[in-house]
Amino acid sequence: MDIFEKTGKMALGSRLRFMASQITEEAVKIYELYDVDFSPKWFPVFFVLSKEGTKTITEIANEIGHSQPSVTKIIKEMALAGLVIDNIKSNDKRRNVTGLTEKGIKLSEKIKVQIGDVDHAIDEIIKEATHNLWEALAEWEFLLDQKPLLKRVQEQKKLRESKDVQIVPYEPKYKLAFKALNEEWISTYFEMEEADYKALDNPEDYILAKGGKIFVALYNSEPLGVCALMKMDDPNYDFELAKMAVSPKAQGKNIGWLLGQAAIYSAKDLGASKIYLESNTILKPAINLYYKLGFNKIVGHSTPYKRCNIQMELQLKD
Repeated sequence: MDIFEKTGKMALGSRLRFMASQITEEAVKIYELYDVDFSPKWFPVFFVLSKEGTKTITEIANEIGHSQPSVTKIIKEMALAGLVIDNIKSNDKRRNVTGLTEKGIKLSEKIKVQIGDVDHAIDEIIKEATHNLWEALAEWEFLLDQKPLLKRVQEQKKLRESKDVQIVPYEPKYKLAFKALNEEWISTYFEMEEADYKALDNPEDYILAKGGKIFVALYNSEPLGVCALMKMDDPNYDFELAKMAVSPKAQGKNIGWLLGQAAIYSAKDLGASKIYLESNTILKPAINLYYKLGFNKIVGHSTPYKRCNIQMELQLKD
């Protein structure tokens, strides 16, 4: 249809529903052609029962990928048509199952000829087509099971929006944003501590003057993320990745990743061998980000923060 050429891939669901609707309408007529009083939507349930015998609602739902309420509704409709018996006591008497009636068993034999004709008709379409839709559907089902469409769209959105993020070095005009963004996230989960105030009230003296760096993420020219690379007086570590904070309204724009990357690249340029950081395990997105950046968990390093319950390091040089 022309409409789908105009809309593009955004209308994938609508196009599939349109095709499914067309095929379902044809299926109704095909059943009529073979003098079979049967609804096409019953077929997956009917097929399982005809091939595998009695089953519970849960077993059928799991096998055909439908919800239990959907299968229950279909079973009720098929029971009214006299094709299945519901709530049969199973052999172990601890669960109820569903099975075909004598009428259902006879129907399963009757439609075998119809199934053969339909298979041959679809094979003809496959031969005429450039692409094998049946195989493509199986491949798409597998790929969407590995990563759903929603997840893929979220990734594309994040990638597009991250291109509008600019990482810039600290300037005095960003002092208030540096403090405000950190206070916002710390106060959301924890309490501000003395070490926080030292860094946030005097970033020029406490961080920059000691050889550290501060990075600011701008989105549409607004500072919405910050992080610091703090010089450490430690025999094992050159810098600490600290004071990373991203505004809630900027979540999902890859800002944390971009800030972390900027800090790591800067540390490498400064000849650093190891970077250290502290965090808390309730901050799952942050911990996942640190692992993604290459940090690994360590133990035993002293910390001035009560909220710290996980420490990590990143090896930059062997």
